[in-house]
Amino acid sequence: MRDPDDILAWQRLSERLSTSGKLEQADPERLAEIGVKHVIFLAMADNPEALPDADNAFAAQGIGYTHIPVPFDAPEEAHYEAFAKALEATDGPVHVHCILNWRASAFCYRYNRDVAGMPEPVARALMEQQWSPERSDHPAAPQWAAFIRERDT
Repeated sequence: MRDPDDILAWQRLSERLSTSGKLEQADPERLAEIGVKHVIFLAMADNPEALPDADNAFAAQGIGYTHIPVPFDAPEEAHYEAFAKALEATDGPVHVHCILNWRASAFCYRYNRDVAGMPEPVARALMEQQWSPERSDHPAAPQWAAFIRERDT
């Protein structure tokens, strides 16, 4: 089964990890078909682009689900810690998504750089396929630029 690269901002980071923007009603089944065992959602549930009743949609496919509501203008270290914990708690393939794959790519950048041992330029290049907070003119970009500079110790 090939990756569903028609999902908004789909990106395969490794055999174990993929990311994307918003998901549609048919996507939980499609993710199950490619072997995803857990989904982590990093946006707000009340976002009009969020998948309605996501926890039940994934449960119906046998996929675990973790929701970490990250306000776009206020990413915090506690959000990242919850993300890393959820990612570490899952053995199989994980899909991380938000609305545009900006939150997801930034969180995965930090994880790949600080935990997975990926060289920083490689991790950064993967993130920058989706967005670069340092080069963005989005009003929340400074908060994200500071967020990705944080390092686990």
